[in-house]
Amino acid sequence: MKELAPPSSFFLEQCERLRAVAHLGPVVDLASGRGRHSLVAAARGMRVIAVDRNRDFLVELAARARGQNLPFEGIRADLESPAEIPLKPASCGAILVFRFLFRPLSPQIAAALCPGGLLVYETFSAHQRELAGGPRNPAHLLAEDELPELFPSLEVLDFWQGVTPGKSPTAVARLAARRPG
Repeated sequence: MKELAPPSSFFLEQCERLRAVAHLGPVVDLASGRGRHSLVAAARGMRVIAVDRNRDFLVELAARARGQNLPFEGIRADLESPAEIPLKPASCGAILVFRFLFRPLSPQIAAALCPGGLLVYETFSAHQRELAGGPRNPAHLLAEDELPELFPSLEVLDFWQGVTPGKSPTAVARLAARRPG
């Protein structure tokens, strides 16, 4: 199995908020990939559902979770297909989205949160084109101040956009938002 990248610092900053809403329903990691956030959330006692289109990633994630005796469920779904996301309305305590952007899903994501549920979202901004690596397609890059605008029904708790520090800087927008209720 490939070594996992460390979780996002923004995810780690939001873990207390995630723990506080985990009793409302599962923490759902959309476009989970290999599960760098799913595994940390599960290790912190949260019930996790990982959703990804890559069957191999979900099998690998399930094996890692079993190896650590962590609560985990995987759902294979192509989040960019015309079908809706595989989540019932008002069923999730929290939804995690990292390095994935498909704007048509925004209303469904907000609707899947329970009242009081938390969205933690981080993805690339258009400024990434000025840096090495990352996506170049405008469909996968947020415009300035766009992320909170994609979720007008949610209460913004934290929002930041800019370039992360370090060896491999990335241009991102970060949002933590709560469904009123």
